[in-house]
Amino acid sequence: MLNQPQSLAPDGQPWRITVLRNQNGMVVTFMDWGATWLSARVPMKDGSVREALLGCATPSDYLHQAAYLGATVGRYANRIANATLQPGNIRLAANQGEHQLHGGPEGFDKRRWQIVSQSETEVHYRIDSPDGDQGFPGNLLASVRYHLDDNNCLSIDYQATVDQPCPVNLTNHAYFNLDAQHGDARQHRLQLLADHYLPVDSNGIPVTGEQGTNLKPVTGNSFDFRQPKTIAAEFLQDDDQRAVKGYDHAFLLNARGDDSQPAAELWSADGQLQLTVHTAAPALQFYSGNYLDGTPAREQGEYAAFQGIALESEFLPDSPNHAEWPQPSCWLQPGETYQSVTRYTLTAG
Repeated sequence: MLNQPQSLAPDGQPWRITVLRNQNGMVVTFMDWGATWLSARVPMKDGSVREALLGCATPSDYLHQAAYLGATVGRYANRIANATLQPGNIRLAANQGEHQLHGGPEGFDKRRWQIVSQSETEVHYRIDSPDGDQGFPGNLLASVRYHLDDNNCLSIDYQATVDQPCPVNLTNHAYFNLDAQHGDARQHRLQLLADHYLPVDSNGIPVTGEQGTNLKPVTGNSFDFRQPKTIAAEFLQDDDQRAVKGYDHAFLLNARGDDSQPAAELWSADGQLQLTVHTAAPALQFYSGNYLDGTPAREQGEYAAFQGIALESEFLPDSPNHAEWPQPSCWLQPGETYQSVTRYTLTAG
């Protein structure tokens, strides 16, 4: 445990910081507010240590940013159109105009999670969400378990149960910058193993395409990352990017829930640090940090736009209202357990 800062969380209690370490000297840090991933420090081949995550200087700084830095997001990550669930016309709390984003105005990122257990290599958090929380139906019990192994792999294991049918979509909103100087992350190379992506409007809401289908092939456009390429190479090259000022799109993964296959790989501009993502989720939201401007930074005043890359494992946005999409249902039923695992492996070259 780190020494606690003097400032207190909004509930008047101290922030509770947990530090995990492995035998390679990798150190990852978390706090119970938002079950937030704060830091990932990776020993490099030359003896230096490289911070792979964007983050704030103090826990209280996390209250003064809207980027969801490293937070656990829920009940439903990403967007729900018109803040409404169908069937049933269930109204949710809107927090992005008329839409809901990342679980609503008081989502799981803005709550204290209970520490169930912790050790040198693992911390387990839990949260209780009552019926009607942000408009969602039923009582929900969710947990997230972070585990660091000696392969520099951080596993994030999500579980949830409900007592009424409710969509559940938990993710972590870490922003990665694998370069030593944390420059423009569009200089990173990315491979994203997906044949289809989801076009969205300027609010990030899926748009209807030909024959009523939303998903669009990546073939022949700037969304084709099936072979590694620099993110900057085709930045803002088409209308689908320009609508949201860059990449902020969900990709339906070819692995489609098979977490034994890689979903994505990201390389620093200097090629010295690599991130590999495996996930049981059907999709990854690739966000190029288009609106990071003004976010409080760990080692400088503020981050600039495009200084971090988010690769959020999840269902496609607005999935509660799109049963036709080729993915498992996001609606969790009483008696079932939502379970999803995502693994982020950081390898020094």
